[in-house]
Amino acid sequence: MVRPTQQLHTHREPVPVRAAATVLLLRDTDAGLEVLMTRRSATASFAPGAYVFPGGHIDAADADAARIAARRATQSDTQHTQHTQAIAAIREAFEELGILLARHADGRAVTAGEVAAMDRNATAGTAFADQCAARGLVLSADEVFTFAHWITDRDLPKRFDVPFLVARMPEGQVPTADECEQFEPCWVRPADALARHEAGSFFMIFPTIRTLQRMAAYATVDAVLAACAPGADGQERPLWTSCPRAGLLKGEDARYMEHESPFGELALVCPDGQIAHALDWQSTQPVALLKNVQRLTAPNPSAMTGPGTNTYLVGDAATGYLVIDPGPNDATHLARLIEATQGDIRLIVCTHSHADHSPGAAPLQALCAAQRKPPILGLSSAPTARATARFSAERELADGERLVLSGTAADGTPLVHTLRAIHTPGHAANHLCLVLEEDGLLFSGDHILNGSTTVVDPPDGDMTAYLDSLDKLDAACAAGGIEFILPAHGYVIGFARTAIAHLKAHRLKREAKIAAAMQRLPDGTPEQWLPLAYDDVPERMWPVAARSLAAHVARIRQLADAR
Repeated sequence: MVRPTQQLHTHREPVPVRAAATVLLLRDTDAGLEVLMTRRSATASFAPGAYVFPGGHIDAADADAARIAARRATQSDTQHTQHTQAIAAIREAFEELGILLARHADGRAVTAGEVAAMDRNATAGTAFADQCAARGLVLSADEVFTFAHWITDRDLPKRFDVPFLVARMPEGQVPTADECEQFEPCWVRPADALARHEAGSFFMIFPTIRTLQRMAAYATVDAVLAACAPGADGQERPLWTSCPRAGLLKGEDARYMEHESPFGELALVCPDGQIAHALDWQSTQPVALLKNVQRLTAPNPSAMTGPGTNTYLVGDAATGYLVIDPGPNDATHLARLIEATQGDIRLIVCTHSHADHSPGAAPLQALCAAQRKPPILGLSSAPTARATARFSAERELADGERLVLSGTAADGTPLVHTLRAIHTPGHAANHLCLVLEEDGLLFSGDHILNGSTTVVDPPDGDMTAYLDSLDKLDAACAAGGIEFILPAHGYVIGFARTAIAHLKAHRLKREAKIAAAMQRLPDGTPEQWLPLAYDDVPERMWPVAARSLAAHVARIRQLADAR
């Protein structure tokens, strides 16, 4: 866990969340699936003027209404909250739009006339549940399913913990807005709503947009409900749960979900959700991630390097700095590293020998003052390395070796930053990663990237070694409580162990496709297997993919020989 003393921003406690529920009422049409939406009041305290789905706070009376609400077998006692959420959504749909998801005890549908005779004004009329009970109605909570779960962003002044539920629109009923909280009920195809929002004529907030983007993939109501069915363990779960984070992109707020590339970086830099971190890629100024960690991206963007190679500066003015991956021999980039560290570089570490990582080491060392010439550490390239990827370390780092920066702050506080080397062959035979122990950070070099998978290029690259190294890094994350990975390309990655698990699963899934291609064409060549195994990858990337395919083929054959 990151030391609070190293955080850039003073912690600000987010506003507590309030329990709420919303429901997407769905219907099938000849044009496709449609969802019922309404426009919020322009004076509403939350999302004024936005098009939304009916919903609101969960009241204490909603739990009591369970006495007249049907329940699915999978809405068990352990999921009582889920049942209450469904009841709250039914009540809100009634109050806001005059839609009642209920039926008579004998199964007969509720008529539009019966609904119109009920009092939608909760402050003046009989309680909702009592009105339904007096008419012998059963709330159709068993026909309401959980689609998604949203928790309002940490930076906002009003926050909710709200499931986005789905239900089929009852036949014969017509939505009528309350003209107080909601206006202009309309049926709209998800894709059309998104297009109108993009055109500026249908304002929606982030969770609504992302929910409709996912909803647009379904052709029918039945398909949506099937997606919400219980899993193999009999439990009902949302398709996703998200509490988005926001940063600054081109000077404007930009929000991201957990699976999106910038999320981990925002979680590291602004854990409380403050919008204070710029996400724009640039190579002129170091980007502070913590007080003791900066990133300066080299000006070498490409299809292989993404926005460029990340050089990390670990340390501070009191301890001096350790430079991780000085990058290519780019004079401007190296001069900026000297400026950012005031020339006080104590150690230079290269994660591996590739041309976008290590060539800058010796020139950077030469720029440092003669009396404090930092050693160049790492693992020298193996004989299998390509001629363009040669590197000689002045001192070889042992697996598990610790590098310590220490000093004393102006107020007398001792400062220590300890980096531990972990040998991780696979992407390259001489690859290593570093763990900043006091703050639980993993500097992953090219072994783990954000937004793409690394190339494993034989003979210097080895797929079995790569997968074994992933397991080694996972064990290190588990033992050290590591939550964040700082890759050589791309933003900081959050949920470190989950990211490693997904990466390994991706590699094994690709390997299974390659094995299937080999079985389909047993006398084929790698050039023939490539289109079959990488049919989901743009053809322009196939020359690069061919390298990893060769590594997988070698591993598949090794495993076959071992059996």
